[in-house]
Amino acid sequence: MKFAAIDIGTNAVRLLLTNVIEGGGSPLFKKEALVRMPIRLGADAFGSGRISDEKVDRLVESMIGFKHLIKAYPALDYMAMATSAMRVAENGPEVASIVDERAGILIDIIDGRTEAEVIYANHIEDRLDPDNNYFYVDVGGGSTEISIIVDREVIASASFRIGTVRTLRGSTKVSEWQKMKDWLTSKTSQHRPITGIGSGGNINKIFKLAHIIPGSPITYKRIRKMHKFLSSFSLDERILNLKLRPDRADVIIPASEIYLSVMKWAGAKSMFVPQFGLSDGMVHVLYDRYRTNTPV
Repeated sequence: MKFAAIDIGTNAVRLLLTNVIEGGGSPLFKKEALVRMPIRLGADAFGSGRISDEKVDRLVESMIGFKHLIKAYPALDYMAMATSAMRVAENGPEVASIVDERAGILIDIIDGRTEAEVIYANHIEDRLDPDNNYFYVDVGGGSTEISIIVDREVIASASFRIGTVRTLRGSTKVSEWQKMKDWLTSKTSQHRPITGIGSGGNINKIFKLAHIIPGSPITYKRIRKMHKFLSSFSLDERILNLKLRPDRADVIIPASEIYLSVMKWAGAKSMFVPQFGLSDGMVHVLYDRYRTNTPV
């Protein structure tokens, strides 16, 4: 069974094509293709408060291309969700209508809590040690979603207006940092020791650059060391010497700072990086919906 998920984020727009293979045990979710377009809607949304006509045209053209790929794949079903940038842009609903009209893609502009719930649909709990406590953190361009997991159950979730593109533009409020710190210290104080689970393109890249063995956690000290290492290069050097994409080379620094802050305030010494996120969660939602509606 094939499904497609479109994640319209602050920094980039992604199409994930996944084949779900059923067997004797749990289904296997096999990622077959990921197409990423670095449109950076947040540059407009966190600046002027509106998404420009130029960005709308790029988004529409990307969605038209995605629609063709979904049809060619072919996917049984698809889902498209927009996060922080489209949430805060005053013309977000209008942009969604334009995309629907011109590309035939229906976009659901979701709030932070829904975003956290969809990410958790990846069934993180199946991979956790029931004797340990965890927090799950996803750092995007415009927001950071955090969930506290105890006994394999989410006991608290929150979304904060702290993201990589926001930080680069200087539009993250000091009060929002304090809000996140207070929430984390309050929600984790009774559940320590606690271990992190991180998602997002930046922590995935930091994990790879640090040469951590897949399946092993990356420590707070190692992320701090990687932050120092990455900061020692100029933007151009990170692109040329470290081979980072231009739209990754600038946001990876504030991303590492956000992850470090979250780990520090939660009291976590290490973090697992399973390399899944919102689009993977959407595929799980689509599969669960398909199985529910399919006669046994």
